[in-house]
Amino acid sequence: MSEELPAYAERVLEAVERIPPGRVMTYGDVAEWLDEGGPRQVGRVMALYGGAVPWWRVVRSDGLPLPGHEARALEHYRVEATPLRLTAGGDPRLDMRRARWDGSPVRDEGEDPGEAPGRDG
Repeated sequence: MSEELPAYAERVLEAVERIPPGRVMTYGDVAEWLDEGGPRQVGRVMALYGGAVPWWRVVRSDGLPLPGHEARALEHYRVEATPLRLTAGGDPRLDMRRARWDGSPVRDEGEDPGEAPGRDG
């Protein structure tokens, strides 16, 4: 990250880069995960500096794509197989129940569910 970025912005952008493909976090989730700031502060960082990170993985809590960027975000969601559902009006919306990431390590498909990641015996 650039030295010109405020420290909080760096932490937000680093957190966003950790969100796995096909998963999302809300602005509030990112703030909570960092234990710093709030949804508005995360949103401000994303508005100013988020173009260089997977911005489409940080979303509003209602699951609607970022206003003005819906088409680009939907392209990314489809490429990454992010869970979507249709609204009553037929518009695509993120399926937050399935797409939301809690910040925990993502298991490999072949990993034994009873085995803690990264632990040896």
